[in-house]
Amino acid sequence: MDERIAAVEEMGLPAFRAKQISTHYFSHYVTDTEAMTDLPKDLRGEIQQRFFPHLLTEVRRLRTENGDTIKFLWRLFDGALVESVLMRYRNRVTLCVSSQCGCGMNCPFCATGQQGLTRNMSTAEIVEQVVRANQVIAAGELAEAPTSDMPGAGETALGAEADGPGDGEAANDEEGTATSASGPERVSNIVFMGMGEPLANYKRVMNAVRRFVGPAPEGLGMSPRRITISTVGLVPGINKLAAEDIPVTFALSLHAPDDELRDEMIPVNTRWKADEAIDAAYNYFQVTGRRVSIEYALIKDMNDHAWRAELLAQKLNARGRGWVHVNPIPLNPTPGSVWTASEPEVADEFVRRLIDHGIPTTIRDTRGSDIDGACGQLAAAD
Repeated sequence: MDERIAAVEEMGLPAFRAKQISTHYFSHYVTDTEAMTDLPKDLRGEIQQRFFPHLLTEVRRLRTENGDTIKFLWRLFDGALVESVLMRYRNRVTLCVSSQCGCGMNCPFCATGQQGLTRNMSTAEIVEQVVRANQVIAAGELAEAPTSDMPGAGETALGAEADGPGDGEAANDEEGTATSASGPERVSNIVFMGMGEPLANYKRVMNAVRRFVGPAPEGLGMSPRRITISTVGLVPGINKLAAEDIPVTFALSLHAPDDELRDEMIPVNTRWKADEAIDAAYNYFQVTGRRVSIEYALIKDMNDHAWRAELLAQKLNARGRGWVHVNPIPLNPTPGSVWTASEPEVADEFVRRLIDHGIPTTIRDTRGSDIDGACGQLAAAD
């Protein structure tokens, strides 16, 4: 807000104009100054140019058949393409945001990882995804809430819970409903599980998080517990996040408990091994008191063996009890991939082994896979 006040004063305007402009953007999701009738008409064009540059151009949107999930393809100012996915559940609306154009982690089972990295996204581009999603919700373009969330077709029932990416325990938080304190329905949950590795764009991602949690009109006034930041295991970034004193939900995309396989699946594992990543995740819990999510894509005949479930449980329990929740998800198909999702009975056994060891485990909803909007499928193809 201090920077916005300085900016309006540079234009020769009184400081209170900064609050007016911020209220329009962060409380009402308005980006067209012609609709800001409390601003002087002769200044709206200049304010538009100074404060509201055109950040995202919608190229395409795809909807699931029932309309509860929308995938957006955005073109940025330099022509780079990114995607975000908006999902409605019974008691919340989740937006999966992108933080980079492409991704430099090169995980072979992920469509985004196979694209390579174009560039980091700016704080403004990250925040704008949420504001644009809120505009879509306000326009009634997202289907109404279902009466109940049920596992999707072909999904295993064992331990199933129809959470969106990274929602995990936050699904039960009273403050996470999709209606803001001021009334209008809006995005209630944000997950940094779109394109990119969030901790590789750390400064801009955290600046965006501060805009999400800042009280209106300084920001969107969201609960940090409703924001999930995911990483494939950038240990210094995890430790830095733990020290931020912003209690976001943290998710570690582990995908294999043993280094032999994880080196193949997650190339960054050659720099920070599985145990180092798990140690950093446990440190996040110790520092923040926030339960950690372990993301685990179940891939047929690759990482879905019962002994790997046993090893995972052993490693997690060795660090303590009650600090972690495992979210397995059947691998979503990507073009040209030789891998496919685990068989349902194999996934059931994997989950059962974890539960038998006292590890809370929930098979994640694969919502959006029919529009290539599920985890690992975002490729931003024009």
